[in-house]
Amino acid sequence: MTGFLILAFLILVAMVVSVPLATRFGLGSVLGYLLAGMAIAPLLAALNVDVVALQVFAEFGVVMMLFIIGLEMEPRRLWDMRGKLLGLGGGQVILTTAVITGIALLDARPWQTAVAIGMILALSSTAIIVQSLTEKKLMRTEGGEASFSVLLVQDVAVIPILALLPLLAMPDLYASSGGPVGTGAHHGIDLTASMPMWLAAIARIGAVAAVVVIGIYAIRPLFRFIAAARLRELFTGAALLVVIGIALLMSLVGLSPALGAFVAGVVLATSEYRHELESDIDPIKGLLLGLFFITVGAGIDFDLAAQIWQEVVFWAAVVIAAKFIVLAAVGWFYGLRKQALWLFCLSLPQAGEFAFVLIAFALANFVIDSALADLMLLVVALTMLVTPLLFILYDKVIAHSYCKGMEREPDAIDEENEIIIAGRGRVGGIVDRMLQTAGYTTTVVDYDSSHLEILQKFGVRTYYGDATRPDLLHAAGIARAKLLVVALDEREQIDKLVKYAVQTFPDLHVIARAKDRNHVYELWAYGCRDVIRETYDASIRIGRSAYEALGVDRQNAIAMAGAFEEMDRSSMLEIAEVYDMDIPPMENEALVAKIRELRARWDPVLREQMDEIVKRGQ
Repeated sequence: MTGFLILAFLILVAMVVSVPLATRFGLGSVLGYLLAGMAIAPLLAALNVDVVALQVFAEFGVVMMLFIIGLEMEPRRLWDMRGKLLGLGGGQVILTTAVITGIALLDARPWQTAVAIGMILALSSTAIIVQSLTEKKLMRTEGGEASFSVLLVQDVAVIPILALLPLLAMPDLYASSGGPVGTGAHHGIDLTASMPMWLAAIARIGAVAAVVVIGIYAIRPLFRFIAAARLRELFTGAALLVVIGIALLMSLVGLSPALGAFVAGVVLATSEYRHELESDIDPIKGLLLGLFFITVGAGIDFDLAAQIWQEVVFWAAVVIAAKFIVLAAVGWFYGLRKQALWLFCLSLPQAGEFAFVLIAFALANFVIDSALADLMLLVVALTMLVTPLLFILYDKVIAHSYCKGMEREPDAIDEENEIIIAGRGRVGGIVDRMLQTAGYTTTVVDYDSSHLEILQKFGVRTYYGDATRPDLLHAAGIARAKLLVVALDEREQIDKLVKYAVQTFPDLHVIARAKDRNHVYELWAYGCRDVIRETYDASIRIGRSAYEALGVDRQNAIAMAGAFEEMDRSSMLEIAEVYDMDIPPMENEALVAKIRELRARWDPVLREQMDEIVKRGQ
């Protein structure tokens, strides 16, 4: 028990220390986990921890991840992706296998070994890619969907690879080992291993069909039954039961558990329990994926790597370069361009987690020798370690350069109006319409070019430009304007514009949009005296509707909401006087004391007013 607690403590400490630091420095969580594993590797070795066994357990996080992705992808959307699945995915696997096989043949490897190397290294890391794409909100982009299509095909490709590897067994390796073919080759029970190929194929197709049928006719009634008990932990247990059961079924017939979990997720994508399933499984999935990445980092044999580091780096570079070229060719052929093509090529050039299993399988079936197996394990680990750096390259260089190149020059403002509105989103748009319908003429400036193109189709005139730039404001006539409405989305932009306008044009009336209560105090400190909280009026209306739902007459509900609003506005003015932007609110003793004083003073008065309003209504 103590050993387990020490191991759990070490891993959790590594997680909570390294990942926030890596994220803070823009490295991403995956690289943080990998570095954490490398850091604690000596401690795990000292504790005699079986990192490989831990990795096999943690790979279940990949299964859960595919299940959640399936929940978010309806069958119709998957059908729409069929071209990418067959073309992009199939093309990548076949061409990459051929290219890497050719490179291995040039290195004087036997053809059987060369083919095995090609098939093993053609696969990519589902865990790293999906985690990184999801974390960076790139999964629904064109490049993200193309990458995911390839990953799905690669999961399916594991099946024929497992079938082909034993056929590549080399007699010389078999004779030198003195052992039977297949010993320890497959990590688990495969009921189809001794079946004829045609019967095994039928069994596997039947297993996938069984997952679909179970998902449609059995799982939904199961969750309905479980939900009736109203026990959250029981629902979580049922969700785990479904995922583990499907993974077990897939493993028994020699299929990828992750593939089966994905199919089950797609079947349940239209279920009424979809969101609850996702919220229950997601935290467990996150921990297991983190553990998997840590085991990858901890599994690197640094002693061997130090001896053959030149060879490892060379082959890792060859694999990444070869896969990048194939991905670029396939992606271009299927219509990927610019950012999407770059994301596609930089996402998939590493080797994947299935390579660890396939290398062991090939070794046990006498397709590769132990020295080559050790080299390939290091190459796989290094390519996985490099992948987060490729995503950083995409974020900081590729995406940034395309965004910069797409920037357009600000529009020339050829009119001067007394009213300037900065931002025409969900707030500025309504303000503009209200003013224009009352006969006022406005000058509206917004920085979202795609949004402005849509507005132009509806005949809405808005100028493109950064409203925080003084030169653009002067072109809009701010020196002669009477009113500036600051309706921008970003808090920093709001602050920048308000400070400039209030300090430079003291006679200008500025109405500013505040993101929250503290933002109100900050804008007040900048000198703005007309500040509107963006969700305040909606909250007051919801409170008024709550009064009505509880039986209060509509007129009385309006009066009660009005009484609360008057008290809240009055108290905010007093709080604003003691608010200090240089001190966090919880550490500002004067602020805390003022809030306590106001609550003690206003709460009884407000309660008395509410009771009086209710009595009048009766």
